[in-house]
Amino acid sequence: MPELINAANTPFLLSVTVGAIALLLILIIRLKVHAFIALLVVSVVTAFAAGIPSEKVIPTMTSSFGNTLASVALLVGLGAMIAKILEVSGGAQVLADTLIGRFGPQRAPFALGITSLIFGFPIFFDAGLIVMLPIIFSVAYRFKGPILIYALPVASALAVMHAFVPPHPGPVVAAQFLNADIGLLLMIGLLVALPTWYLGGYLFGSYLGSKFKVELENTLFSPTASVADNEQPKLMTVLFILLLPIALIALNTGISTLIAAGTIQNNSAITNTLQFMGNTPIALLITLAVCLVLFSQRYSLQTLQDLCEASLKPICSVILITGAGGMFGGVLRASGIGDALSNSMQSMGLPVILVAFIIATCIRVAQGSATVALTTTAALLGPLIAADKSLSSIDHCLIVIAIACGASVLSHLNDSGFWLVSRLFQLDEKTTLKTWTVMITLIGLIGFTISAILSVVF
Repeated sequence: MPELINAANTPFLLSVTVGAIALLLILIIRLKVHAFIALLVVSVVTAFAAGIPSEKVIPTMTSSFGNTLASVALLVGLGAMIAKILEVSGGAQVLADTLIGRFGPQRAPFALGITSLIFGFPIFFDAGLIVMLPIIFSVAYRFKGPILIYALPVASALAVMHAFVPPHPGPVVAAQFLNADIGLLLMIGLLVALPTWYLGGYLFGSYLGSKFKVELENTLFSPTASVADNEQPKLMTVLFILLLPIALIALNTGISTLIAAGTIQNNSAITNTLQFMGNTPIALLITLAVCLVLFSQRYSLQTLQDLCEASLKPICSVILITGAGGMFGGVLRASGIGDALSNSMQSMGLPVILVAFIIATCIRVAQGSATVALTTTAALLGPLIAADKSLSSIDHCLIVIAIACGASVLSHLNDSGFWLVSRLFQLDEKTTLKTWTVMITLIGLIGFTISAILSVVF
């Protein structure tokens, strides 16, 4: 990394970041350059403008690109195969019909959101989105409605749980840096997350979905002929397939939490095996294998192979663009903009909960990764929080939530999650900015407002 991380260089680095984002918007929206190519070009330009040595430009780009693909490609690929089989077999239709029968057509977005809140407790945002995809599209096809009415409440529920609630890595690591009690953080995180999702994710997300009427043109889950009732899989079979990866991941999360707390040892063969099985890619791989076995009684192995093959073709663009978005964020991180901003923000003399939110927001906007913004801010504020003896255990937890709120806002072109949402739902960049970016920003602001009020009350 170049020696750029000091307060004097902050205005320059900030101007580089703003210029890079502006150039990216012009290339993609105005000049209609393909997003993958535009991200590559702007990443190179940004690297040189920020002063990254020429010999480090390509390694910085490829490592960030590879790291993003490592976390996204396996999940999207395996998830797409599972989802395709559920779609074609009528499994997604069965679950969609059940949800609609219980909640009614008008409450379908709420039902999907509640389901996602439950699913989002143990699993990451991207994995949860993949699990929910076939259900979202089945409900949307059933009512011929705009996809975002159903997609935004789901995506926002997963995002809120991922950012605010342990045992997700961001809040857990932040809690360690700030010496916050995990159990108390879990309760306060849920207390903030649920009304935040209802106001910002469900109500506002449903409004955005009705305003931006994106039609059902997604090539990953295209309309298929309705499967006859007597040929559909049983509801319990569908639930088993959907809940299996969640159960495996939750088991891994629970074991990891117990190990971190010192309750159990991590050198047991059983513990290691269960943790391995609960790693998200392995959990999805096991689920795909189970899915293939269960449906091999209805379809030939060649048909199942063809379905898996068909599911991969449309997601190549999703994977490449998401990886390129992570690459752009990696270049910005290597420029030192996040550290420069956070160092300059600490001396402003504001209330600590507000400083936490602002620093996390600046780092999030500058480099894209919510987890990096959350953990970096917590690490920077750790000594300050430890020295302030007036802060209670509740204050420590509320500061973690405030950091998570700042790390959630303004998801844009340097965030791999932005591109994942954009490409999975076939949204152009302008529409994604007007819907996903606005919604996730409102969620961050609502969550921070609730946290700030609670900090005054308690």
